[in-house]
Amino acid sequence: MSIRPVRRLVKSKPAVEGAGVHLRRAFGFGATSDFDPFLLLDDFRNDVPEDYLAGFPWHPHRGIETITYVLAGTVEHGDSMGNSGVIAAGDVQWMTAGRGIVHQEMPKGDPAGRMHGFQLWANLPASLKMTSPRYQEVKAAEIPAITDDDGTHVRVVCGNFWGATGPVDGIAADPIYLDVSIAPGRRKTLPVETTRHAFAYVFAGAGKFCNASGPLAVPTEAVGWADTAPPSEADNRSLVLFDRGDEVTVQAGEDGVRFLLVSGKPLKEPVAWYGPIVMNTQEQLQQAFLELERGTFLQSAARP
Repeated sequence: MSIRPVRRLVKSKPAVEGAGVHLRRAFGFGATSDFDPFLLLDDFRNDVPEDYLAGFPWHPHRGIETITYVLAGTVEHGDSMGNSGVIAAGDVQWMTAGRGIVHQEMPKGDPAGRMHGFQLWANLPASLKMTSPRYQEVKAAEIPAITDDDGTHVRVVCGNFWGATGPVDGIAADPIYLDVSIAPGRRKTLPVETTRHAFAYVFAGAGKFCNASGPLAVPTEAVGWADTAPPSEADNRSLVLFDRGDEVTVQAGEDGVRFLLVSGKPLKEPVAWYGPIVMNTQEQLQQAFLELERGTFLQSAARP
């Protein structure tokens, strides 16, 4: 077995999106190869209604999938195909934009004013860029939850993990999307296939992710693994990008640690990206925006 080294440990950065929603961006709108097939991760946890109620009014997407995971509050959504609904705490909406859709997402806080959640963008391969749009809306009760003997708790949103299969299916990148909680002071090793790109995003507590699979040089035998130099503590709003290996090891801090653990098979395709549209070539990108300008974007999307 080979523990994945930590390739990068960074904090998510403030950003403003939509009609003025204040959020934190863990990654996105930069080099795409490190996170392939994922493009962007936004942390929209916010306790100030004025900073999120303007929401994300009508806007287009093509060539990607958006995954919205709500922890507190609700998100009302609607689209150009006539779909509408609300996702609440613990729910997931997995939208495949495919050849094109126009939708809106309007966050509403809970009684305490909290609007908490994440949105992840996954790329679509060239063969599926112009596939039919679709939604998979999953309620909290449908997401398998596993608790290991040591108290480690995992919600399996997508993919197969510890014998459980997440409810979201038919996703091109074959992602595994987990919400992991580890009890205070526990050290836990979690499997991740070697062929996948993988990252963790910490959103509660803190933990140290192991940084090498081989023996680590330590001053004395009394110095434990978590006290050596390579592991770095990742706390709230920390993004951990892993290198190659087939497992991830984390030592939870005194308050435990909770994080998203996401992995997917890289597409290894060229990316042409501007705003909400992601294609493979500049020509395809220009065509999409030309259709938006001419008012034919949805007509193109409606073609069989």
